[in-house]
Amino acid sequence: MEKKKYTPAGFKALQDELDYLVNVRQEENKKEISTARSFGDLSENSEYDAAKQEQAIIAARILELRDLIDNAEIIDESEIDESRVSVGSIVVLYNVERGREFTYHIVGSYETDPANGKISDSSPIGAALLGAKAGDEVVVEGVKVQHLQIKSVSRAKEG
Repeated sequence: MEKKKYTPAGFKALQDELDYLVNVRQEENKKEISTARSFGDLSENSEYDAAKQEQAIIAARILELRDLIDNAEIIDESEIDESRVSVGSIVVLYNVERGREFTYHIVGSYETDPANGKISDSSPIGAALLGAKAGDEVVVEGVKVQHLQIKSVSRAKEG
């Protein structure tokens, strides 16, 4: 698996989820299986089947998280040129076609949350912005061509 970039906050979220699954959710699931077993005949026990399916889902996610953590590249905020767009940047943009200003936080591909303004560095807009600086105009080609003027670039405040 190739290395994926993460902001420090994004990497911590992976670690927190892994910790929760290993130390809380797996234990809860063991109790669910034990309780369902006590209901009797396992061949017709839907609670047992559901608990065992949940166990498999939890185990698969734990493996996925461990793999993501093992192959993570955490962005060192102190070594980044804050004047240029990179993973971890907060970018204020002006969309020329829409006549609207908006803000994106550029994050690694596993941290995306478009509803909260977090877009991936590998998304069409994120990729077009990488390396640009305030005052630059970038063109994003997709279903519709977008001309985006970069108003400002700053670093996200972790914590």
